[in-house]
Amino acid sequence: MNTLLLSLAVIFAGGILALLFVRQFTLMKLIAIATMSAGCLWGLSLTLSGLFAPTAGMEISVEWLHLFTLAFKVDSLALFFLLPVFIISPLVLFYSFQYLGNKNKAVRSAVSYFLFAILVCSMALVVLASNIITFALAWEIMSLSSFFLVVYDYEVQSNRRAGYLYFIFAQGGAMFLFAAFALVYSHTGLMDFAAFSQIAEPVKLLVFILAFIGFGSKAGLFPLHIWLPQAHPAAPSHISAIMSGVMIKMGIYGIFRVYLLLEAPTPLIGRMVLIAGMITGVLGVVYALANQDIKKLLAYSSVENIGIILIGLGIGMVGVSEQNQAMAFFGFAGALMHVFNHSIFKSLLFLGAGAVLHQAKTKDIDQLGGLIKRMPTTGKTFLVGSVAISGLPPFSGFIGEFLIYYGAFQGVSEHRIPFVLTVLAILSLAVIGGLATACFTKVFGLAFLGEPRTRQAAQATEAGAGMGLVMVVMAVACLVIGVLPEPFIRLAFAGLKDLSLINTFDFSPFFVIIRQVSQTATLFIALFLGIGLLRKFLYLKKEIGSSGTWGCGFTQPTVRMQYTGTSYGDEMVDFFRPYVPIKRIYTGITAIFPGRTTWDIQVGDLAETYYQQWLAKPLLRLLERLHWIQHGNIQLYIAYIILALIVLLFLL
Repeated sequence: MNTLLLSLAVIFAGGILALLFVRQFTLMKLIAIATMSAGCLWGLSLTLSGLFAPTAGMEISVEWLHLFTLAFKVDSLALFFLLPVFIISPLVLFYSFQYLGNKNKAVRSAVSYFLFAILVCSMALVVLASNIITFALAWEIMSLSSFFLVVYDYEVQSNRRAGYLYFIFAQGGAMFLFAAFALVYSHTGLMDFAAFSQIAEPVKLLVFILAFIGFGSKAGLFPLHIWLPQAHPAAPSHISAIMSGVMIKMGIYGIFRVYLLLEAPTPLIGRMVLIAGMITGVLGVVYALANQDIKKLLAYSSVENIGIILIGLGIGMVGVSEQNQAMAFFGFAGALMHVFNHSIFKSLLFLGAGAVLHQAKTKDIDQLGGLIKRMPTTGKTFLVGSVAISGLPPFSGFIGEFLIYYGAFQGVSEHRIPFVLTVLAILSLAVIGGLATACFTKVFGLAFLGEPRTRQAAQATEAGAGMGLVMVVMAVACLVIGVLPEPFIRLAFAGLKDLSLINTFDFSPFFVIIRQVSQTATLFIALFLGIGLLRKFLYLKKEIGSSGTWGCGFTQPTVRMQYTGTSYGDEMVDFFRPYVPIKRIYTGITAIFPGRTTWDIQVGDLAETYYQQWLAKPLLRLLERLHWIQHGNIQLYIAYIILALIVLLFLL
């Protein structure tokens, strides 16, 4: 435990060094990245060794302000959630070396590295915390540091607005968490996490619901997700990668941890999580399909994947309540596996989107096209990430979803409500997978294939070698995990070893199936490469001509005749119209020789629409009516304070 905390100290020191060397821009980045990466790699080695070793007794506590105790504890679940923190952080840091290349923003970049170090340390402390005070402190530091990272380009008004929205949801979610913690403390008088299991059963349900809302706000649970599609387009791409790939998983960790601490056998909790996961997953991918901003689309895709993870957790919780150990084990293992895989392929996709934005200067996929010829490394790695996130073999996304499917099918034999929920979960996963494939077919097809739609897309060139190397490493990881999944599945299983609910389950027969999956994936790769080599050999001495593609009867086809993102996904999105507000703008044709007509489709977010209609606007009207309170009279302000104190004294 002490060495693990020392590795976090090294990471924090890297952030401090960034501030100290701010005047030497390149040196500052080198020192900060090298120091923080060294701390992450040290922490990673300790985490991997800890996952396969006994963790009993690995805890530490220190006095803080002579009033509170900061307590930390290591168990297998905490160690597993440290893996994405220590793996993704050095990769995005290396990517940032070229991405943050503007010397005119040297001070801003140095502060960004400092805040990045704080974010990484705070995420690690969140999963290591073992009492209420420690957790709340680490959680707030994580939220504040990520807020300042989001508003890196604070001079842009839309970025500030996105940052404020994220801050509101972060603090609103924290209020629900503190309410849950306060409820536990009021019934036990203890700050330690062990006290959660001592409260009465009805109170446990209320505590979980409050915590579920609070953690769900951070994770991007529908309808608490609306900050994601605003914050990710505003943040630098490497920050989007760490936030989507790692930080939102802290919400998943919190939900899982509170569930385990409460030791609540009530089946209502598992059913609630499972239903929330299905709704979040399906609507998340539908909104992703409807968007044309590549970073906003990826943000909605994160909502979808949070839904998949929650489906896994929900299946596991239902399995626990039904005393079906196979269902519980594989549901939880699938959720953890998808947490790990999503951290890699979603970070890869955000870094690919960052490279596109960096080179083509736009996030609108309708303004791109033909980039795979101009940015081959970015295009090929983005394709790998797209296939992986769609859950298609032989890439990593398939493995986590396969475990969740396997867990769900273990529950098909259950009776009544568990049976219905299990079948719905299987159907939801299938729908999510199909829509995700359609979504990323759209993204890749419009952005990287076809012809450039704008001059900027036509003039784009490959991103820097450092940025490309990071994307290649992540793409290779997606393939390796998909083809050789056994060691990575063992990591997920090791993350569950300290869970008393399922630690007696014998999972060894499952590896026979996994080895068959691995052999099938290997055979597929071999056939793919073999056909490619055979084609190359057969065409070795043949001349290959080139000509224009079929112009659909037009003598002069233009790039405007290509599919747009809206037209590609219109029919699929329209199927979910009751849950996806669609506004069509069409001026029509009203003359024999018509002039210019307009056709546009605007897709809204149902949750955002209702927030504005039922929360934001009434609140603004109320504040307008209370505007008279702010009059500038200091004497009356003091009177307000005195009156408030008197009221509080009477109430207490």
